[in-house]
Amino acid sequence: MKFLFVVQGEGRGHLTQALATRETLTRAGHEVTGILVGKRRGTTLPPFFVARAGVPVETFDSVYFVYSRKGKGAMFARTIARHAACWPAYARSVWWLRRRLRECDADVVINFYEVLAGVTYALFRPRVPCVCVAHQYLFLHPGFVPPPRVNRLEAHTMLLFTRLTAARATRLLALSFREMPGHGKIRVIPPRVRQEARQLETSDGGYVLGYLLDAGFATRVVEWHERFPDVPLRFFWKQEDAPAVTRVDDTLAFYQLDDVAFLEQMAGCMAYACTGGFESVCEAMFLGKPVMMVPAHVEQSFNAFDATRSGAGVAARSFDLSVLLDYLPHHVPSPAFVEWTNRSDSVLLDELAAIARERGLS
Repeated sequence: MKFLFVVQGEGRGHLTQALATRETLTRAGHEVTGILVGKRRGTTLPPFFVARAGVPVETFDSVYFVYSRKGKGAMFARTIARHAACWPAYARSVWWLRRRLRECDADVVINFYEVLAGVTYALFRPRVPCVCVAHQYLFLHPGFVPPPRVNRLEAHTMLLFTRLTAARATRLLALSFREMPGHGKIRVIPPRVRQEARQLETSDGGYVLGYLLDAGFATRVVEWHERFPDVPLRFFWKQEDAPAVTRVDDTLAFYQLDDVAFLEQMAGCMAYACTGGFESVCEAMFLGKPVMMVPAHVEQSFNAFDATRSGAGVAARSFDLSVLLDYLPHHVPSPAFVEWTNRSDSVLLDELAAIARERGLS
């Protein structure tokens, strides 16, 4: 079969899920004809993604979170206001997606949580069936347990957004930390951890690795570092105007996002701190690394709560890395998670084969 990917390009998670899925489909004899990535206007895609995509990559303007420059997370009201002002650009993106979907020769579109793809399907009903892949679809499953304390307005808005990304989708493949039965269009599948991560040898290099969804969180990391300068810290970020490595001193450095370097440093760290994205937490769990999650917005609050229930580590309100260091002696890696994740390729291919049979595709 031939597949076309549409990917939400904010952060790292959906991009690496797309890379892992392309690798799986290619090994199974299928073809990915192209990748369309929604991104923030004025930004570029991480070089690692373009270099490893293996197929033509095209971009379009899409929605994104607006973050506080002081490292306090996403600003909900300002995000809505910013997108209300940008609707002409998003309308052009929808029309562009409509044309690309009409012209493509793909048998199936796989949408990695890109909302404008959902809008395009809702408005124009493209002939190509769409399958949606993301952890967020697990939030729509009746068996999912949400966090007990969360802003209800933000939570309902996030769930509405998630449904919109999947408008008229044939199937929702919900990535999960653990196995669960399906429900309606929702099928629960293992995380999409790439082969590079599965083949790494782990060690304890005595440093804390981190990933910052937004560079504004670096302020909090530096503040903690000034109090505990003896703890080696290596943080990856996406800072457009920064060099490849920003070395603060001998024990703190910020690195531009490079997926190969990130995974290698993940394998050698003693613990991992992040803003609560699903993908890197799964990589850390697979490699047996304790995790501290600092949610940047309501979606990541759901991720972090679910991850702690699955044995990933601890959640925190800020980048107080003392919380992570205190947790280290109590961490127990999860063999069940590794076993579940090792089934990822076979479960995904089985689901796609079932869709092909239903649609009469070869």
